[in-house]
Amino acid sequence: MRISTNVGVGIDRPKTIAEIVEEVRRAADLGLGGAWWAERHTADALTAATVAGLAVPELPLGTAVVTTYPRHPLALASQALTVQAATGNRLTLGIGPGHKQRVETTLGMSFDRPALHTREYLSALMPLLHGESVEFSGEIHHVAGQVPTPGAQPPTVLLAALGPVMLRTAGELADGTVTVWTGVRTIATHIAPRITAAADAAGRPAPRVVVNLPIAVTDDPDGARTWIADHFGASSLVPSYRAMFELEGARGGADVVVVGDERHVEKELHRFADAGATEFIAVPFGSPKQVTRTLTFLGNLHQTPIDS
Repeated sequence: MRISTNVGVGIDRPKTIAEIVEEVRRAADLGLGGAWWAERHTADALTAATVAGLAVPELPLGTAVVTTYPRHPLALASQALTVQAATGNRLTLGIGPGHKQRVETTLGMSFDRPALHTREYLSALMPLLHGESVEFSGEIHHVAGQVPTPGAQPPTVLLAALGPVMLRTAGELADGTVTVWTGVRTIATHIAPRITAAADAAGRPAPRVVVNLPIAVTDDPDGARTWIADHFGASSLVPSYRAMFELEGARGGADVVVVGDERHVEKELHRFADAGATEFIAVPFGSPKQVTRTLTFLGNLHQTPIDS
């Protein structure tokens, strides 16, 4: 199981581009398996990935995730392929429809029929990323065009999928899924079996299952969980996340994060690999000292592959 890290999170304040580049450089220097960006309506994730990718060679790059609603499939295909051409084809493109409140309130768009929106979106996006000319007319999306981009290979595409319908779509049309707020039990009994069955039925390769979670190597796990509850307690108000917490038997995000000393964290990451995770995106948190301890340990652990 690859161990990577999230960069540019900026929980307390937005990060500058220079700071994000330094985070990526540190991830590479520590031996981590990749750098991932979430879309937080600050610096554009794909642009930041390009800048960092040019500054830090070889390290795999990814988005977890960028939102589909504000981007026409042709626009996202063009941007993703440009990142590929600029960075030597190191991008994993994680996408998702987002959440009703953000799409309707922040973007002023209708969040009507998100599952159909996503299926149609992928139906157009995937061939565009493979350089094909697309003529697609669905109930929601209408796409006519092609995005020829010299030097660009099609990126791996992951869909943020938690519910059964979205997991089926991810297995049938994408290359895997990237999850958030999902514990070991949920990965083993819900995420991995459903997306794998859908991929098998569609004759597609085994899907990637990427787990995105806060993590802290610490001698004060209770304090770390309190920090998560204080900063991310509202996650339990999002219906899709609440459903995952219920599957896990958890009350909220503080119950599914990975916190503890080095021995405990290593054991938990082995459990995720055994459950079917192919990559773990670490979201380090807490004091600078705690973040450094966490990333240093994870970089060392990544050098000794964790397999199921």
